[in-house]
Amino acid sequence: MKTNEISGSTLAYLGDAVWSLYVREYLVEKGYNRANDLQTKSVRFVSAKAQASFYHKLVEEEFFSETELDIFKRGRNFKSDSVPKNTDVTTYRTSTGFEAVLGYWYVEKMCNRLDECWEKVKTFVEV
Repeated sequence: MKTNEISGSTLAYLGDAVWSLYVREYLVEKGYNRANDLQTKSVRFVSAKAQASFYHKLVEEEFFSETELDIFKRGRNFKSDSVPKNTDVTTYRTSTGFEAVLGYWYVEKMCNRLDECWEKVKTFVEV
């Protein structure tokens, strides 16, 4: 797969899946084993509001490269036919951009960047 041939929305789709796996593995390693606990705790990482917050904090820390910020914009600017149910459009688009960057790292086999991002984000959330 070539990243430049993949739409921002598809990168976000992949990024969502990758991020969910990081979160689920982390919560299980922390000892959570009840479905309700896992769901409640995972929302702190996977909700649009949480992901938009992570993005903004990482930007403040100058975490992203110019290429990664361009990928973010591709994901953020994707015009979705659906309207978010639990958040505003700006937050939804920001989280989609964040997920696109995650998808980009996955497609490009940049596991080190995924891991670096995950390690930083874990410091933003209390579980």
